[in-house]
Amino acid sequence: MAQTGAQVTMEFGLNSFGDITPDATGKAQSAAQVIREVVEEAVLADSVGIDAIGLGEHHRDDYAISSPDMVLAAIASRTERIKLGTAVTVLSSDDPLRVYERFATLDAVSNGRAEVVVGRGSFTESFPLFGYKLSDYNTLFEEKFEIFAEALKERPIRWSGSHRAPIEGAILTPRTENGLSAWVGVGGSPESVIRSVQRGIPMMLAIIGGNPARFRPFVDLYERAQKEFGVKEPMRLGMHSPGHIAETDEKAREELWKPFLENRSRIGRERGWADPTYESYIDEIENGALFVGSPETVAQKMFEAIQDLGVDRFDFKYANGPMPHEQMMNSIELYGTTVLPRVREMILRAS
Repeated sequence: MAQTGAQVTMEFGLNSFGDITPDATGKAQSAAQVIREVVEEAVLADSVGIDAIGLGEHHRDDYAISSPDMVLAAIASRTERIKLGTAVTVLSSDDPLRVYERFATLDAVSNGRAEVVVGRGSFTESFPLFGYKLSDYNTLFEEKFEIFAEALKERPIRWSGSHRAPIEGAILTPRTENGLSAWVGVGGSPESVIRSVQRGIPMMLAIIGGNPARFRPFVDLYERAQKEFGVKEPMRLGMHSPGHIAETDEKAREELWKPFLENRSRIGRERGWADPTYESYIDEIENGALFVGSPETVAQKMFEAIQDLGVDRFDFKYANGPMPHEQMMNSIELYGTTVLPRVREMILRAS
């Protein structure tokens, strides 16, 4: 949980899925160009003091990043201090042993800056792509999460289950120098909260709609489960939410609206949702999980969410649809240079 006084340990990150962005003429850029721009965005984030960058894994044509660890390795070569993670790694359709080995390798080349957020993911394209059945959705994640948790212990692994052959004393390489940092992404399932505590992997709440305070019961369950399972040191707690920052509230809302509408409408058509209206968009900014506005507005809303939930990590999803690279760069710079100092100051004053 977030701590107080001189012990404040808040971390602030950024997330991107590598949304396909337009060029100066409005034409969609190639995925290759978007990936290069994501690297530049991470380099800027490092230079303005942001603590972490997390890249999501997707296998669809509106997002450029299908292999976050490869992009993170490129970022590692051009940065010095920023943590390098995912948002999320779709563990259900991956090999948990290979996930560990890939990120242990990233940890080596980045001098200990790797972290991984594992989860089920919000899309299912990876299941047929890699030969998995959606009917095995729950079993795949539960068993692979067990294996991944064992891998993090960095000792011989023995495991048996239903989806693969038994593991009989496997030793993974390379071992990290100080352990691999990991989180589990949770979208609001009590079972997921309990699983996080059982396996000793901290929870990252994916809060993408509605008032963040409505997740407080899951935080209470997280804390209660730690007591009941006899966890000695409080486990970290994080949250991830989308947003956009510009010099004024009006500019931020105007810049994000069309990219947000295009992104949500496409996903909505696939899932049977109604298209968002401008009124619902504004309501989500004013009362929900969209952190959109001037640095002052976003800083205040972040502080309130941090206080409501007691998180010690806040990840800001700065890429939300086909927004121009230049606007995202400006948002990142304002986040690092203006928003975060103000939030940290508010936390210290409240402690």
